[in-house]
Amino acid sequence: MTEERTAIVTGAGTGIGKSVATALLNAGWNTVFCGRRKAVLDAAIVEAGRTEAKALAVACDISKAGEVDDLFETVAEAFGRVDLLFNNAGMGYKSTPIDEIPVEVWNDIVGVNLTGSFLCARAAFGAMRKQRPMGGRIINNGSVSAYAPRPGSVPYTATKHAITGLTKTLALDGRPYDIACGQIDIGNALTDMAQPMTVGVPQANGSIAAEAVMDVQHVADAVVHMASLPLEANVLFMTVMATKMPFVGRG
Repeated sequence: MTEERTAIVTGAGTGIGKSVATALLNAGWNTVFCGRRKAVLDAAIVEAGRTEAKALAVACDISKAGEVDDLFETVAEAFGRVDLLFNNAGMGYKSTPIDEIPVEVWNDIVGVNLTGSFLCARAAFGAMRKQRPMGGRIINNGSVSAYAPRPGSVPYTATKHAITGLTKTLALDGRPYDIACGQIDIGNALTDMAQPMTVGVPQANGSIAAEAVMDVQHVADAVVHMASLPLEANVLFMTVMATKMPFVGRG
């Protein structure tokens, strides 16, 4: 791997993506902040402060193949290579029984969470396979929903289970090309999206209850650790969660 390392983080304007992109930048990675809203990405870079590594904001709808291709062409022109992709961008929907979920909502969530992750992984894999030195790392954001659902979460949970299949296949297919792939499964990191958990969210027993949360910085630190390993080593799956959240056991 070259001395300068380049990372792409999707969904980098807010929440987990913003925290991870900032942490990578501070760890010396040239970091591409990717998201739909350029102004939000620019603000995230300003908030990250001055670093020796370079930051670049690129607006991209990852559910659209043409925009993903443009993203990777822009990165190639700016930095010459891709060493890390953090497939983070995702969306969910309010807790809803499957028969009341509009088909367009299903299509939108699959488009971002699954197709978007596929398109970005596809482009990153191609770049990593062809560049010299060859190789790189892809880290997928799975969520604990890749293992256990929340009530009324069919579209989100289905896509996150599918991300696990994407991770395992990329980890296998990447071997000949020094491409490592791992997955971080996150539980209750405190972001704007997770704020309702501190007030009350639906539980499996039908009740509404507040849940324990953790600082999102713990997620960022974990991703930086995964990203910093030599390509001969890989964290295939890591779960980082609020210790007291209702996930293990029976709540």
